[in-house]
Amino acid sequence: MSDFFSTDDASLTWKEKGRRELLKTVVFSVNESESVSPNGDVGHYVVVDAPDWCIVIPEDEGDFLMVKQWRHGFGGLSVEFPGGVAEKGEKPETAAARELLEETGFRANEMIFLGSMNPNPALFSNRVHVFLARKLYKASSQKLDADEFVAFSRIPKSEVLAKMGTDEQPHALMTAALCLYLKNFAI
Repeated sequence: MSDFFSTDDASLTWKEKGRRELLKTVVFSVNESESVSPNGDVGHYVVVDAPDWCIVIPEDEGDFLMVKQWRHGFGGLSVEFPGGVAEKGEKPETAAARELLEETGFRANEMIFLGSMNPNPALFSNRVHVFLARKLYKASSQKLDADEFVAFSRIPKSEVLAKMGTDEQPHALMTAALCLYLKNFAI
């Protein structure tokens, strides 16, 4: 535990008694967790189990390489940093490098780990890992999955910062990734 949490905080901890799968998809499974509260009450909560995700922030001089893709939940196009699901047994840095190559055709000579976080700890069990990619070079063309339709472009860092959180760039995890970048490397 960090210094923020104390032994007194153990009184806030719930204990999971069991878990039942409600739905399994290619991307995630939805489970019902039966948990006991600190005062002994039993509750049932939905937990989404998914593989870890990676986001890579490709920095090239005054620009970021960004991808544009359709997001079904949002029902529109979204401009984002490259990223995706880590394959089973794949290290986050390897997944980030693979996603960068697949979505943009670029590789990085330098990958810097910026941090990991939970996308929504109320519902999700996985983590998202964020990396900064520097010293980029074109290695190939895009190598997209059969169901991926992704365009990429260079966008000035100042424009990305100005448009983050708009309908053009609505993805909250991209904003969180950008915050990790800004924490370490001010624009």
